[in-house]
Amino acid sequence: MTEQDFDFLRVLLQVRSGLHLRAEKGYLVESRLGMLCRRRGIESITALVASLRREPGRELENAVVEAMTTNETLFFRDKTPFDLFRDVILPEKLAANSQSRQLRIWCAAVSSGQEAYSLAMILDEAAPRLAGWKIEILGTDISTEVLEKARQGLYSQFEVQRGLPIQLLLKYFRQEGDKWRVDDRIRAMVELRQHNLLESSAHLGQFDVIFCRNVLIYFDVPTKARVMAALSQRLSPNGAFVLGAAETVIGITTTLVPDPVHRGLYRDAASRATQRPETASPAAPPARNFVPLS
Repeated sequence: MTEQDFDFLRVLLQVRSGLHLRAEKGYLVESRLGMLCRRRGIESITALVASLRREPGRELENAVVEAMTTNETLFFRDKTPFDLFRDVILPEKLAANSQSRQLRIWCAAVSSGQEAYSLAMILDEAAPRLAGWKIEILGTDISTEVLEKARQGLYSQFEVQRGLPIQLLLKYFRQEGDKWRVDDRIRAMVELRQHNLLESSAHLGQFDVIFCRNVLIYFDVPTKARVMAALSQRLSPNGAFVLGAAETVIGITTTLVPDPVHRGLYRDAASRATQRPETASPAAPPARNFVPLS
């Protein structure tokens, strides 16, 4: 791969997916696009770039983006955000939405589905308190390949051993050979769609909770700010926004602000500014009737 090839691919990936490739990531391009070339019978990355230059088209560009996208995920990844959802966000929304009895959750960059299904299991554990509620969980990702895996809900023994408590495995999965499939009822709780975070999300509507974890770390600062601003517009007043453990809004955007009590939780700045301190909702007490996540 020449320096010119790398520069072309770097710009393509930045424009199409927001992925920011530094010069030292050349080895990653060689590895991942090398495999793509072998699958497609293309003799080299230089030949791949020549094809992209000669006949620009969505199909081949999409294949390059999917090959370069990191899809690392696991059930109840990092544990703390899911404790936060169960013990703080969910009770808060049950109180705030008691009239509408509706709850909308968006897992942006859902990858192969583990995050969305983890939230669905938590909600199912809370079923007695959610009787009569309309619950929507939307999972989106730029990659159609990982979305198909998410739709199947079929995971290897290794994948279900990473973060998933044995109680939930036995309750919500059935074994199929050497793999495990998520229960149909849990899968039915999650809607999966292809969506690029760099594109407008207005058609998706408003959400009470947005999880956008471990994807913005791959973007440069201007792209992070742009995506966060767009996502904050999809957040309902006093909604909850959750980032990954290594991510923050500080120094990047003013459209979202950290929750003053709960680390890792963010709020829409405009809604926060209009909420008077004396009327702010108190922190909800931890719930006690759920299966532990560890």
